[in-house]
Amino acid sequence: MRWKFQAKQKLAIFLLLVTVLAVVCFYPRQKQIILPDKNYWIHAQQSFNQPQYYPLNQQINPKLYQPVGNWVGRLILPQPSELTDGQDWVWMEVEYAPDSRLIGKIARLEWQNIPPTQAYLQAVTRDINFLPSTFASQKLGIIHPERLNQVRQVGALRSLAGARPYDDVIVSLDNPQEKQGKDGEPILQITTEPLLVTGRFYGLVKILQTVENSPEYFHTQHYNPISRGFDGELEVIHIPQQVMDTRKFFPSIVKGIEKSQVGEKGWYIYGAKDGKGIFTVQGIVPRSLLQLTGEGREIGMDALLYYLRSENWRKTPEKKGKISKIAIQHTAQSPWKLGDTAIILHLFGGIGGEKAESQGVIATVTGHFSFGVAKVIHDPFTQELKFAIQYYQVYAHNPNGIIAGKHSWVDYMGNLQWGWLSTRGISDVVVKLDAVTEDYDFNGIKLSALREFLRQLEVTMARYRVGDGTGSAIVTPATSCIQDSSQALFTTIQTVKQQVEANSEITQWLDSHPNHPQTLRFRQLASLGSDLEGLLTPLGIVRADWQSNNGIIAGTGIGKTFQDRSIWAGLTSWRTMMPRQAEDELATLFFRHGADLWFLRSNQVGGWQDGILPIAPTPLLGRITFPGTQISFVSVLINRFLAAIAIPQGKDWQIAGITLLVYGAIAIPLGSYFGFLRWRIWQTHWFNYILVTLQIFVLTAWGEELFFRVLILPYPREFVHGSVWLMWAGFSLGLFVIYHPINAKTLFKAGYPLFFQPLFLILASMLGIACTVAYYLTASLWAIALIHGIVLQVWLFFLDGKAKISTEP
Repeated sequence: MRWKFQAKQKLAIFLLLVTVLAVVCFYPRQKQIILPDKNYWIHAQQSFNQPQYYPLNQQINPKLYQPVGNWVGRLILPQPSELTDGQDWVWMEVEYAPDSRLIGKIARLEWQNIPPTQAYLQAVTRDINFLPSTFASQKLGIIHPERLNQVRQVGALRSLAGARPYDDVIVSLDNPQEKQGKDGEPILQITTEPLLVTGRFYGLVKILQTVENSPEYFHTQHYNPISRGFDGELEVIHIPQQVMDTRKFFPSIVKGIEKSQVGEKGWYIYGAKDGKGIFTVQGIVPRSLLQLTGEGREIGMDALLYYLRSENWRKTPEKKGKISKIAIQHTAQSPWKLGDTAIILHLFGGIGGEKAESQGVIATVTGHFSFGVAKVIHDPFTQELKFAIQYYQVYAHNPNGIIAGKHSWVDYMGNLQWGWLSTRGISDVVVKLDAVTEDYDFNGIKLSALREFLRQLEVTMARYRVGDGTGSAIVTPATSCIQDSSQALFTTIQTVKQQVEANSEITQWLDSHPNHPQTLRFRQLASLGSDLEGLLTPLGIVRADWQSNNGIIAGTGIGKTFQDRSIWAGLTSWRTMMPRQAEDELATLFFRHGADLWFLRSNQVGGWQDGILPIAPTPLLGRITFPGTQISFVSVLINRFLAAIAIPQGKDWQIAGITLLVYGAIAIPLGSYFGFLRWRIWQTHWFNYILVTLQIFVLTAWGEELFFRVLILPYPREFVHGSVWLMWAGFSLGLFVIYHPINAKTLFKAGYPLFFQPLFLILASMLGIACTVAYYLTASLWAIALIHGIVLQVWLFFLDGKAKISTEP
């Protein structure tokens, strides 16, 4: 009996081993697609772009180089058999750590088991199953998370580690919690998404000249903190030249970098030593761009409007190879001190020239928009203040392998393989507004608008990495990087409002401390939130997918997300459809609410590459301009129309009603006194009443108000000088009055000679003034069309108007 039991036991163990082997060998996964002629694979084949090119153990002089983070490592996606556990952890090869004994070790990277991280994971975890369109996109060279296809319960860490075909994602961690596993392996636990970085170390150097006969090797001199100049140690470094890819230009260029004017104040170089001990550069940052000195300075809203409309992107191709900085503030005093935090509005333009990139939208350079965060820190080399910028990139899948996630400045901009510093024009707006960036403490109840906003962005970025389970994040008019970044901002506003309204202690504290600085700051935040909500939902309609995703993004919803890719969804949030318009309008709105702004501009900086030029991003159809000007009249008209058709609020209808009463109180007695108006009801069939009413409101009132008020006048919510607005109002009123006699002689001959009578023209002028005032107050086409239509209807049906124009329908 005993031998039978042992036989059964051995059989069970054998079957278990077979089962495990079958899972490992036959776990369903797609065969990896390798396209050696596409961008990512072209660059991945270069040895200096591969992690193994850089030895793990490095001898670095700490006086010359600093680590890029407290912890630096390469993410490694678990094996297919390990991915079946439904948990969100990955391996990390430690490249730098406070304890040098851990360098080279493989650590397990996971989340701390606390409620906020669990809510975050619930919001972003998805089963991934590629769609046919995802496979088709792969064949075009777009990088999708193919190693995660058919994997269940993919969380934020695995979507980050598996974002590219190879384990080449480098990250830094701030202060992970260290533990030891059962087998003694190190475990690192985190509470926020890792930061995508370039290189392991960075230094500050001036590039002097190339090494003779070695165009990729350069003599450099390090910064000397004692002399505060570049007379420190000399060093030869390697800046590898990236190869040309399918775009027919280089993602970065080393030729002429030693001659760049931008490099006069030095370059931060990021990378590590190669096998020969030569520091090899993987990314660059121009020191002068991030310094808190050397900027121009302007004061007031007028200066901001002029800069946005006339200077920011003016003659962009001619500024190739240059940077500029300008501060536009409310006072002349510098607002910055150590530890300050600011929001970044990031925008890049297009690539023009002989090797220009193709434009996806006719007569439009779309560009790209994202948010970010800037902190004022001490430079470890110079001890001066500078900006440390991180981008929160909500980024669609692309052929270059850029990942939706949190990037350091150098990883997104200065990386030599995929960064945009060398190939595009960039406008970063640094927005300093304490009402947004400083936390609130209401007797122990903490509230942070900035932290909530960044959390919403992290959720959106994680969902983008997996395409909400489809493996593909695509760009449409309704779903794009700017639209979904704006959704995160909208959700933040809603969440903060809900937190305050649901907590009576906060409202009581605010009521009992009406003049406290924190209360004033919170009121500023509430006012900003209200205006931001209006900007993000310009038609007065909240997109259905924004409403449905609100709870899910906040970690409180259950079930599938809903994403509306229709044109209608895009129109309901049209102000954030085009990146250029979004940055301009957000910057203006923040400034209006008290923010100080710094504009950091760069235009294809680094070495010099022939064949490409930086070009400005535009609004929709923005490349159609008046000859010799930057005025994009088509996009201006489109914007004015879309802005004016927003659903009016209750107060707008009240203004329309009051305007009608005032006009009637003046026009009726005046017209009656001179015999122009008299009580006489138009006698006709009821069907004619309906037909003429439709003609009045649809063709006459709506059409004339659209042309004479909406398209000619600056939109009332735009920041335009009152004198300028009055000038345009006078011009449109003159056209409106002159139009009537001309119309009577041409298209509407039944109006002759009535439309030439002085009293008719006086009453028409009064109507034009009434509608102009109402439009200024309501900014609504519907309100002024209603005023115009009711005036015409009353005149024609009840005050002898139909008889005066002598015809019946």
